Amino acid sequence: MNNSVTNTARLLGAGLRALLVLTLVTGVLYPLAVTGIAQGLFRDKANGSEIKADGKVVGSSLIGQSYTLPLKKGQETPDPDLKWFQGRPANGLGSNSINTQYKLILSGATNLAADSKDLVKQIEDAKAAVVKDNSVPGYTVRPSQVPADAVTSSGSGLDPAVSPEYAELQVHRVAEKNGLPVAQVEKLVKDHTEGRTLGFIGEPRVNVLELNIALKALTAKQ
Repeated sequence: MNNSVTNTARLLGAGLRALLVLTLVTGVLYPLAVTGIAQGLFRDKANGSEIKADGKVVGSSLIGQSYTLPLKKGQETPDPDLKWFQGRPANGLGSNSINTQYKLILSGATNLAADSKDLVKQIEDAKAAVVKDNSVPGYTVRPSQVPADAVTSSGSGLDPAVSPEYAELQVHRVAEKNGLPVAQVEKLVKDHTEGRTLGFIGEPRVNVLELNIALKALTAKQ
């Protein structure tokens, strides 16, 4: 009887020591080591790839933002603020509706099939809006000029970048709305165009938030 109690106590003691050691290693030391390495070698990525402007964090280079006007009475979806470059449509899964505000509660693709009448209607409406919004005196956008990323969302619905073609299509409108020379805005887009990663991964792109930060700085000089 005494031997049985002693063995049980020993087993419990060994189990408790193992629990404490594993808790210390996996719950304290390992997380601290990983956090330290991340902060030391990948500080920007570990902290959310933050973008700063005027000394404060204004967003992440990995998540798109919307540039819209305040909601008018009776509106459910705000109008785009056309003085800024616009990102891709944000057709996410939030509440099974179009995620126009880049809400991060839930994100994803539309999950609509290529032959979906709803998807076709969304694309047709989006293309008409792009043509209308970006046509200014002296520059008319043709439907054939509208690239796919101007009228479709990404897989996440939160894409932070647009194609150089879509950014360039917006140049005349942005220049007109901000009273800037077209050549200056064109240069802004060119300067913020990134090539393929390692020269062959992905597609050329323009980060919309970074581009709009540069646009704000340019307009402040005028």
